[in-house]
Amino acid sequence: MTVTTPDPVPDPPLTAREELAAAQERLVRALVAGDEPPPGFDPARIAVAARALLNKRAGEVARAWPRLAAAHGARWPAAFADWAAGTPSRGAWLDGWGFARSRRAHLPPAAAAELAGCEAHWSYRPDGPPRRRRVAVGRLPGGVIVQVLGRAVVVRPRRSQLPR
Repeated sequence: MTVTTPDPVPDPPLTAREELAAAQERLVRALVAGDEPPPGFDPARIAVAARALLNKRAGEVARAWPRLAAAHGARWPAAFADWAAGTPSRGAWLDGWGFARSRRAHLPPAAAAELAGCEAHWSYRPDGPPRRRRVAVGRLPGGVIVQVLGRAVVVRPRRSQLPR
């Protein structure tokens, strides 16, 4: 006795609406994820549009993280775009937080303080939304930040208390 398997049933042809949706999805992936552009699109123009979207994203992050952006000066859009090119957006605030965390060791004092203040209030989770902290202590240049139940205080030692 031989068992025969039925021939696979071919997928029904796509409707015009489904074809358009698939083409739009390929276009969006080309713009924000660096995929190949769909047929019929100029790769050079897609690259220009993708860079413009990264610059717009950098501007949104700069509004959410002003000290971080100011610390990079005129190089901010390029520095952020280099980091963000392979990173899907999670929103301006989380994008800025991720960028700052990736450069924590090289942040100037004002940007480091902005990051420490954020991390005193929130727990970073790369795979989900952040959670509010009840109690936290974080390092600042020249001090610490202590947060208890939503109230944050910066503690800096007096010059007379510093070791000589």
